[in-house]
Amino acid sequence: MTAESVYPPTIIVVHPKERRSKCSVEPLRGRDDFIFWTFPEPGEESLDNYVRLGFGSPVLNAEDDGHRGLLVLDGTWKLAGRMENVFNDIPIRSIPETTTAYPRKSKVFDDPHGGLATIEAIYVANKLLNRPTSGLLDEYYWREQFLELNGFEAAIPTDD
Repeated sequence: MTAESVYPPTIIVVHPKERRSKCSVEPLRGRDDFIFWTFPEPGEESLDNYVRLGFGSPVLNAEDDGHRGLLVLDGTWKLAGRMENVFNDIPIRSIPETTTAYPRKSKVFDDPHGGLATIEAIYVANKLLNRPTSGLLDEYYWREQFLELNGFEAAIPTDD
C-alpha cells in the first residue's frame, strides 16, 4: 500500500469556465490521488468523510488528518465563490497565511487576502496533513518562488 492510497483522493471541482491552459492543477489529471469533477455535476464519490478548503474557518489540523479527503474548488475567485453554495454541507478548513507566487492582476476586483493558486493551496494542505507532496509542484511554473517565499524546502522533481 502506498502512502497516497492511505487517504481518500483529493477531489478537485473545476468550474467549466476555468481555462485549462491556465489551470495550475491540470498536470495532476491522471494521478491516482486526484479526482476531477466538472461543476456542477457531482462525481460518483461520496463526500461523507471530506473537508473543503476555504477561508475563515478552522485551520487544518491533526484531527483532519486521519482518513479524511480534501475537496478543492478550482476557478477564478468569482467562479469559485459561486460554487461554494453547492458544497455548504462539507466542513470547511483553511490553511495558515501563505504567500502566493502566482502573479495576479485582476482588472475587475481584488483577490482575497491570502488567496493562493489552487496547486499552492493543495501543496500546503498536504504538508499540514503530513501527506506526500512529491510531484505536486513539478510542472508549476512559479514552483521555486513559491517554495522560497514560504520557507519550504525545494523538493526534487520526480518522474513518477
